[in-house]
Amino acid sequence: MKVVVEVVDAVGLMPKDGHGSANPFVEVEFDGQRQRTQTKFKDLSPAWNETFVFNVSDAAQLVDKTIEVVVYHDKRSGADGSSGHGHGVERRPNFLGRVRISGASVPLSTSDAVLLRFPLDKRGMFSNVRGDIGLRVYAMPESAAEVRIAADVPLAGPFVAAEEAQPENKEKKATTKASSSVAPEEPPRVFYSVGVGDTGSAAAAAAAATAAVSGGGLAYDIAQVKQAMSDLPPVMNMSQAQARTAAAEAQLAPPPSLIQLRPPPLRPGSQYDLVETPPPLASRPGFRSAILGAAGEKIASTYDLVEQMRYLYVNVVKARDLPTMDITGSLDPYVELKLGNYKARTQYLDKNSNPVWQQIFAFSQHNLQANVLEVVVKDKDLLKDDFVGRLTFDLTEVPQRVPPDSPMAPQWYKLEDKKGDKIKNGELLLSVWMGTQADEAFPIAWQSDAHDLSLEGLANTRSKVYFSPKLVYLRVIAIGAQDLVPHDRSRPPVHVWLKAQLGHQMLCTRGVAGTINPVWNDELMFVASEPFDEPLVLTVEDRVAANRHEPLGRLVLPLSAAYQRMEHHHKPVEPRWFSLAKPTASDEEAGESEKKKEQHKFSSKIHLHLYLEMGYHVLDESTLYSSDFQPASKALRPRQSIGVFELGILGARNLMPMKAKDGRATDAYCVARYGSKWVRTRTVLNSLSPQWHEQYTWEVFDPCTVVTIVVFDNCHWGGHKEGVKDQRIGKVRIRLSTLETDRVYTHFYPLLTLPPSGLRKTGELHLAVRFTCTSWVNMLALYGKPLLPKMHYVQPISMRMMDYLRRQAMIIVAARLGRAEPPLQREVVEYMLDVDSHMFSLRRSKANFNRIMSLLSGVTAAARWFDAVRSWRNPVTTILVHVLFVILVFYPDLILPTVFLYLFLVGAWNYRFRPRKPPHMDTRLSQAEMARPDELDEECDTFPSSRPADVVRNRYDRLRSVAGKVQTVMGDMATQGERAQALLSWRDPRATTIFILLSLATAVVLYVTPFQVLAVLVGMFLLRHPRFRSRMPSVPFNFFRRLPAKSDMLL
Repeated sequence: MKVVVEVVDAVGLMPKDGHGSANPFVEVEFDGQRQRTQTKFKDLSPAWNETFVFNVSDAAQLVDKTIEVVVYHDKRSGADGSSGHGHGVERRPNFLGRVRISGASVPLSTSDAVLLRFPLDKRGMFSNVRGDIGLRVYAMPESAAEVRIAADVPLAGPFVAAEEAQPENKEKKATTKASSSVAPEEPPRVFYSVGVGDTGSAAAAAAAATAAVSGGGLAYDIAQVKQAMSDLPPVMNMSQAQARTAAAEAQLAPPPSLIQLRPPPLRPGSQYDLVETPPPLASRPGFRSAILGAAGEKIASTYDLVEQMRYLYVNVVKARDLPTMDITGSLDPYVELKLGNYKARTQYLDKNSNPVWQQIFAFSQHNLQANVLEVVVKDKDLLKDDFVGRLTFDLTEVPQRVPPDSPMAPQWYKLEDKKGDKIKNGELLLSVWMGTQADEAFPIAWQSDAHDLSLEGLANTRSKVYFSPKLVYLRVIAIGAQDLVPHDRSRPPVHVWLKAQLGHQMLCTRGVAGTINPVWNDELMFVASEPFDEPLVLTVEDRVAANRHEPLGRLVLPLSAAYQRMEHHHKPVEPRWFSLAKPTASDEEAGESEKKKEQHKFSSKIHLHLYLEMGYHVLDESTLYSSDFQPASKALRPRQSIGVFELGILGARNLMPMKAKDGRATDAYCVARYGSKWVRTRTVLNSLSPQWHEQYTWEVFDPCTVVTIVVFDNCHWGGHKEGVKDQRIGKVRIRLSTLETDRVYTHFYPLLTLPPSGLRKTGELHLAVRFTCTSWVNMLALYGKPLLPKMHYVQPISMRMMDYLRRQAMIIVAARLGRAEPPLQREVVEYMLDVDSHMFSLRRSKANFNRIMSLLSGVTAAARWFDAVRSWRNPVTTILVHVLFVILVFYPDLILPTVFLYLFLVGAWNYRFRPRKPPHMDTRLSQAEMARPDELDEECDTFPSSRPADVVRNRYDRLRSVAGKVQTVMGDMATQGERAQALLSWRDPRATTIFILLSLATAVVLYVTPFQVLAVLVGMFLLRHPRFRSRMPSVPFNFFRRLPAKSDMLL
């Protein structure tokens, strides 16, 4: 028997030559035999494609052997590509990583061997290793006897042969019996993999049952994984008694070689973890030339985070002099493209012999099912469309185009008849080329999966870039009004207030009773958006009854009348008086009242301050994961960015079919938002594993920001439908400050939703992200600057008003993006901006409580450690603490240096355990896995609630119980604080007398005794041995517990 090891390639190796590269070679060792590959110089992703053959002396011992594959860095400076046995002084190579493969996992045939990628392991604690290696390992038996021997030997790895438990194996039985007498275990379950029509099925069941009785291996997990990957029905489990019966019934049949598996425990939440992937991206070293080729180098600078996807583009421009086909002499032409089973057609134009279409079609190269593209011009008819002419293109002759090449110029082609002869009249102007997704025609092209859509439906499937409107806070300070004229002049106004409205936003001042010269001094704030075309409407009203308001005056002001304030000044702009128009005046008349005030002898006045606050940042998302903190004024923004963030949306897998009821899969698209820039990918129709491979770039002005990516199911691909909303699939957030600079992260991110039925994984999103820093000095300086602009701290806005303004900003952004073409649906914008994050959720309350407890766990751990020191559980540690305490007391100048040195050492030690993956949604931290259905139903409910009264009553009772516990905790905290205040408040005269006398005695002792001596005595007293310590509470503790609190004063 021989063992074959094919060393294919490696990816992402660690640089070792000091110049950012390495000279890797691979050394393979098996059973004392050692072979090595050639050295690949200056290559971190080398490709060897070398095969090594090793002899196996005994096939029965194959399972006990280990194949060790080690990657080294050759320190030689030459680049001759020799095998490494050159002349001169031998230099020990550097270690780059290793892989150990058990002989038990080596397949016994070439057909079963597949190319596997193994992550490189470290050799020791201080090894710095990264990357993976591609290997193909298999055995080549020279006879059928060796196959039988290798199959019958008990496997040492996770595989256990079914024939290993024979009745005559008395030693193994004795060992099993002895071990079971000490710790009896539950007999393992066994599965049977029985083929359809297999004559040896009974023997297979018997062999597997026999192995189950004697004890099995770990193969159950492998079967379950394979079943999940291939969507097979679940394997059958059988008890021990059933296994013995099956074994007795099938003793005559020759048992084939089976494998028995035992299920290992799966780590909870593992299905929600990130999965790192090494896709062939141009940004990865070695892939630009090996995968992309020479043409790929031209797009590597722009599209290096996505895989290159090739498309066949057909640009149908127009036609001329088409022959008429109808008796009436008219022609309704259209063009039909045929490529295998794919068909695409342009719009037909009525009665036009010189039509102009200007349509571009794109066929993915993966879906090309023919070598010939057929372009047919037809005449639209009621019964059967008439043939006009055609063209054919051999795809092997189609030219290639790679940006930044200029667009392909269309050409005139003479149409041919069905026999291939040129027709007299009729020419078609078009161009055909092979390109990639970097082509400028890609966003506007009709994709191969969307050729049958209408123009309106196609517009809703294309990729687009959107920008949020510029938002500014409008501050209105209503000082007062003069000379108001009520409707009934015989009585004064009852209750006068000012109502201000800007678009959909409406706010009112407080009411002032019984005067025609009210004074409010109230401040109202609105969110305004450029181009500031909505006016501010002010109405003074008198509340004469409970549901009756009488207007007393009206004013319509354009926002240009407001002063644009950049910063807060100590001397504000003087307020202005405005004339009020009659309540029945139109908007034009109310707006012109100020211009015509000189013509009026008398009119009511209103006193106002109007500011457009350009120094604030208008928050439309939570500050916890905001993507932008820049002020509204462009003059106050930084002139230079600190870096660039690049996002490659590669694809998705295992998406949940959102339209299963309609017989479709999922029409998925992605939306990403960072700052004011929103991007939307194209919609991949009817696919559970869509591939987008679109790359986008943003300028970064603050590293402590978050980019948000969501996946939605498009429900408007057939055109706009009233009342139909796009369905959520999942969301991903990535904080830029957690990313290493210039590193490409490629992971599958789990897409999670939390409906009332419970946590659900709806698929995985494949992303490639990279953060590139262009100014390290400016980026590091930002960590010392405030997060929000200066105005947020100089003249802060209340939290209640901030929440209201954030809600209004969300509405404005959703309305503005909804007016784009194609529109970005309102439900998408609200999901991106977390419009319902302020709503109560018992699940979030539990999660926040656990977060607080985890923070306090460090304090409790320190308290437990100090208690262990005081208890002398480890005498050596306690003595060392005594020594350190005495040193710090007598040398207090060492305390702060020791503390900061300790912080440095802890941080340096934790560097080894730093996160290697970007953060993602943590289901355990979010309490999503343990949430009950009634809690999730409450979280997903509308506001106000739409549930029945009994459900709302149950929720209220539950909330009361939870609030009662919180109330108890808050009361205990208040009690402790009040006891501390009672020390000097003389509420308990005796306790206060004792405390102040002890304070006087302590002051005298501290004046006389040196501080170091007193500190040593107190420390030694606290650290005294348990023999000298009582289990009863201490005297200070008892004294404090006896102090009075205000709890006895509560009703």
